[in-house]
Amino acid sequence: MLEDQVNKILETRARTPDAVRVAASARQRRPWLGDSARVMIIAADHPARGTLAAGRRPMAMASRFDLLDRIMVALSRPGVDGVLGTPDIIEDLLLLGALDRKLAVGSMNRGGLPGAVFEMDDRFTGYRAEGIAAFGLDAGKMLLRINMNDPASVSTMAACAHAVNELAARQIIALIEPFMTSSVDGSVRNDLSADAVIRSMAIASGLGTTSAYSWLKIPVVDDMDRVVEASTLPAVLLGGELADRPDEMFARWQKALHLPNVRGLVVGRNLLYPPGDDVAAAVDIAVSLL
Repeated sequence: MLEDQVNKILETRARTPDAVRVAASARQRRPWLGDSARVMIIAADHPARGTLAAGRRPMAMASRFDLLDRIMVALSRPGVDGVLGTPDIIEDLLLLGALDRKLAVGSMNRGGLPGAVFEMDDRFTGYRAEGIAAFGLDAGKMLLRINMNDPASVSTMAACAHAVNELAARQIIALIEPFMTSSVDGSVRNDLSADAVIRSMAIASGLGTTSAYSWLKIPVVDDMDRVVEASTLPAVLLGGELADRPDEMFARWQKALHLPNVRGLVVGRNLLYPPGDDVAAAVDIAVSLL
């Protein structure tokens, strides 16, 4: 980032906080789906859950200005449609003028901090539907982790169903990221078997009084041909944990993107912090898969 961009954010946040609202009102919008009917969105909502690691770098996302720089590089590449973030990230990008004609997806429930005793309590600590609408964002993303042995899961399900309803009432996309989980040695682990992903998709698809505006954000696992048949809702693929094996990662994405109701990618650290740190090159490869 240029020095004047850094100073602009710092001075604006300190002196004229209403500039955030003004920038949101002035942002040039675009349709959710373009001519290609695919979306390529950069995910950047990890820090709000205290998740700062990327690959083998435990504090990779510690510098907000470095993160913003990487996001802006990604957004500048042809074929990148937008960004997913919590209010702080979205607002920094608004102040930088980086979201004109881009999709802005607000991240909603960030309360289940990894490693905390309350990790399965995925409360809505970020955006709510009314805030997403007020700031003119294009979608709201929610995490739905279901642990059959943890009573907090039903509260998360109810909160997500309410969010689906509130977004649909405003004709705004609800992007639901479901997982079946379990506790292993005191840690929450996502079950990435095909059967578990299918079960999570079936549950997520039935949330709320309407699924008309619901999309799913799902991992790439084995037997994806069978997995995507679990729902008629449009699905986008999340990045996964193969950043240190990029060729394998891209090959898995490419294969899954050929499936009929897979509509794109929502990927964060694998593209923002790739091996070699060439963000533009990693993003361009991902876009080419679409």
